[in-house]
This record gives sequence, structure tokens and C-alpha cells, in this order.
Amino acid sequence: SSPSVVFGRDSIAGGDESLAFPEHYLAAYPESKAVAERMVLDADGWEMVPNRPADYRPDHSEADVQHLRTCALRPHLIWGPGDPHLLPRVIAAARAGRLPIVGDGRNQVDITYIDNAVEAHLLAAEALRTSGAGAGKAYFIGDDEPVVLWDWLQEILRRLGEKPLRRRLPYWLAMGLAGGMEAVHSLIPALGEPRLTRFTVAQLGRSHWFSHRRAAADFGYRAVVGPEEGLQRLVDWLRSAHPA
Repeated sequence: SSPSVVFGRDSIAGGDESLAFPEHYLAAYPESKAVAERMVLDADGWEMVPNRPADYRPDHSEADVQHLRTCALRPHLIWGPGDPHLLPRVIAAARAGRLPIVGDGRNQVDITYIDNAVEAHLLAAEALRTSGAGAGKAYFIGDDEPVVLWDWLQEILRRLGEKPLRRRLPYWLAMGLAGGMEAVHSLIPALGEPRLTRFTVAQLGRSHWFSHRRAAADFGYRAVVGPEEGLQRLVDWLRSAHPA
């Protein structure tokens, strides 16, 4: 799943799994994630009979019945070597001078190094298989601490020898431009996806970080790769895979 299932327009600082889904989403992506998450969690406890006979009835021998166990993990902003989408695009935009700092540049966000995301999945799967801990629940997953998004991006650019970001775009103006682009592209579908959306603006200009206490308590999640080690691995890979 994704933390975006609880993200509307407002900042979230240290929120936990008690957060409700917003009444309205800014894009189809988080809305579709919310629908999928509900479907997965609702499936927890379904009866499954291995090699189910054609004449199976609900009163089939209980010894043959297994119960499906599900949970939903919400890792936030997965990053690290091998990233085919997020950071390479951000760096390309920065190199081309097309990446302004959206908002005041002080918003904090959760990030999840790829190894930490994998660790969470393995731990959750093992807990479901053995004790059943976590069954039917959703979990926020991330690195130990949130980062100041724009400081973190500036540090990546600095280590790559790129120029720092200078241009700034007020949040209200970015949101207005994105809304206008969405309106035009909805009227003219042939234009494809707009370059800027309200969801992207909110992600870049608002804080959104979460507590991971439930994951730690229910299946022992913790970050296995720290921020400095992860950052160095990422920069080493970017230098080789995406040279200037």
C-alpha cells in the first residue's frame, strides 16, 4: 500500500494508523491504493481448503481448512540504488534547471531505504505465517527518522557535484498552476499527463511523516540500513548509472 491513502491537502507530522482516509483525494493514485488496501484487509480470515474437492461445503473437515492472513504495508518514498523512477527524474530535472523548491523548503517527509522496505515485508510475512500478528492491519513503514525533504535532495545534489537548487515556487502558486494544468489536460486528453499535478505539489511542499511503532511492536520492524550508509550507496550508484 502507500501512506498516500491517508494524505489529503494538509501536513501530517507523526501520524499513526488511526488516521482516517480523507473524504477527497487529489489524484487517482492514492484513491486506488485505498481501494486496494481495503480489499486486501477485508480478505483476512478467508477460508481456504487445499485441493478443494468439487463437492466442498462450508462444513468440510476443519483440519483441511486454512485461513488467509493479510496485512498492508505503507512504505513511504522508497529510495536507494536501482531506483528506475523517482530520484533519477528529480536529478535530471535539477540538472536541466526545471526543479524549483516548492513551498518554504522546511517540510519533513518519511523516506524508506529499499533494504528497510524489504526487511519490513519479510518480517510481516513471517509474523503472518507463524503467530498471525498483524493480520488484518495496516502499517506505516519508513526509515528511523524523517528528513527535511529539500535539504536531503540538496545533499544528494552536492555529493554528485551538481549546482544547488535556488529557484523557489510558493506553495499556493504551485497548487494553482497544477490545478490549471489538470483542468486543461482533462479537457484535452490527447495532451497526456500534466507536467505538474496538485498531488505532486502536496507531496513536495507539505510534511508527511508517520510513526512506525505499530510495526515495531507487532513484528519487530526496525531500519537495518541507516541514513548515511544508504545515502552513500545511492550516490555511488547514481555516479555510475546516471553520470552528468
